[in-house]
Amino acid sequence: MTGARSIFDDETLAEISRHLRDPHPIGIPSATDRAFWEGIADHAVVTALLAQARQLHGTPWPHVPARGYLRYARDGNRIIHEQHIRARQERLTLATIAAAVTDAPEWYDEVADGVLLLCEQTSWCWPAHDEAYGRGFALPDVTDPTLDLGAGEVAGQLAWVGHVLGARLDDVAPGLRPRLRHEVHSRVIRPFLEREWHWLGTSGDINNWNPWIHQNVLTAALLLIDDPDLRESVVRRSLWGLEIYLRALPADGAIDEGFDYWWNGACRTLECLSLIERASGGAFSAQRVPALRATLEFPISTWLGGGWCYSFSDSHPPINRELPWHLLHRWAREAEAVDTANFALTQRQEPAATITEGLARLLFALTDSDWMHAPVPEAPAPPSVYLDSTQVFVAHRGEFSLAAKGGHNEENHNHLDVGSVVAAWRGTPVLVDPGRETYTAQTFSDARYELWYTRSEWHNLPEPAGRGQPPGRKFQARILRAEPAADPAEFALDLTAAYDAPGHWERSAALTADGIDVRDAWEGFDPGAARHEITWVIAGEVTETGPAQLTIRPLAAPGGPPAEDALILEWDPALADPALEQRELTDDYQRTAWGEHLTRVRLLISREHVGAGEIVTTLRRHH
Repeated sequence: MTGARSIFDDETLAEISRHLRDPHPIGIPSATDRAFWEGIADHAVVTALLAQARQLHGTPWPHVPARGYLRYARDGNRIIHEQHIRARQERLTLATIAAAVTDAPEWYDEVADGVLLLCEQTSWCWPAHDEAYGRGFALPDVTDPTLDLGAGEVAGQLAWVGHVLGARLDDVAPGLRPRLRHEVHSRVIRPFLEREWHWLGTSGDINNWNPWIHQNVLTAALLLIDDPDLRESVVRRSLWGLEIYLRALPADGAIDEGFDYWWNGACRTLECLSLIERASGGAFSAQRVPALRATLEFPISTWLGGGWCYSFSDSHPPINRELPWHLLHRWAREAEAVDTANFALTQRQEPAATITEGLARLLFALTDSDWMHAPVPEAPAPPSVYLDSTQVFVAHRGEFSLAAKGGHNEENHNHLDVGSVVAAWRGTPVLVDPGRETYTAQTFSDARYELWYTRSEWHNLPEPAGRGQPPGRKFQARILRAEPAADPAEFALDLTAAYDAPGHWERSAALTADGIDVRDAWEGFDPGAARHEITWVIAGEVTETGPAQLTIRPLAAPGGPPAEDALILEWDPALADPALEQRELTDDYQRTAWGEHLTRVRLLISREHVGAGEIVTTLRRHH
């Protein structure tokens, strides 16, 4: 979109500002609308949420001790502290829904407890992001709050609590809403206006922080700020910052961070624009941004079928059914993207709402009757696509799926995976990308590529002359062919520039209903150089059944045991010798995908073929 007309030009901003002097209703009824809240009280979703709230009522609220901050400073563990904060927020979300549905005093008291705890919490910023650590602090600096994802999430939640419970909260706890507004202003609004934060992307480093934080800042501005001049300043600055992300969103809607991060990047962008559209009474429409229509197709484009997606970067291979699928469903309905809408609906859980994605998304799910009551359709067929902006290829034939990527090694959440191939059977990955482990301080440090799962030797890639891929923008692929609709579907790349190695390397992958062939061809190497290696990372049970043949029983389900059916992986025994090893998985995040272990087979190219040669690796059904 570089060079395109500004989305939020002066005329558009002026038009939005006029309508926001007195914002329109945004579609979420307050607790005073007893007809709405009592009308949904018997829905299975709401009764499930109330049951969760009752289980917590009367128990101590989660404590947020100093040791969580100290733990991060000492050994990089961020999860323990974030779990305490998340537990507080999830309990407050449940209490808010319970108060709105029942209008019972005890739930307003519960909400008041949760709001005050958040207002008294030393910092809303997650420790891993707090700039105080860079100044030698082990605890947050309350005089200089960091505006990060965590701070934005609390501000957004408190804004929705104030909006939904409003006057009733004033009756029960006079002074609580002014305190809430004060804390949001001090910790989020004022820092937002006073600094040009790194996550805006003005330096060119643009990722999902931009729309994620802007979504919550816009929510706070529209729901908490009464001063029209201040509200206009915050909204204008938010839209200026959001446009930086929008202008970087490619025309094909692809996200280089992968499936998981669509929900906190493009999805949050759509949420921002939906808020503005509603609050301005339609003065601005998200339809003005063509790439947003294209990006609605990204989640289904990376779907392999069943419960899996094509994962790359730090994405998680199993599909999370607790994501806000209702948002994708609503936007796809509006865009008449029928397959995408049906795909989203097939992911709906029963009960069809969860609290893990925050109060805002839960409220929009509860007020979307089409989502809550629509019958679940048959799942559509996953599409075959090529997304040129990220060089991502996904194709399906019969029971097999082939996914691969080119790209470069300075992408967001990057792994050293240029040219990596993933093969799936009946929607289940067999030749896999391991995905990330649980985040620690090292994950986003200078030592990131010391983590085994980020390195090219643990992706389905060649190692020319025994060399893996280095990080950096210049280490990239050149696309030779990308034909997902052809028969066979084919993806071919020149990988020479992805390696710091003397020689030329090309890779192609072809898909038919009978299986997948991956061809690696090379030339121009010193015959005396180290032997080339080609790695395949396999999920499931692997048995060596011949000198150049492996039998694979894929997983029956994410993290589960192997299925009964089997596949064969084979190659020419004259060209390479296999070396097999198992990697025991100790991280729960990976174990939920792959179970207890992954198997890596390294094909060691025969010495006489080092200078030039080719090898084809085939995956097919076992008969």
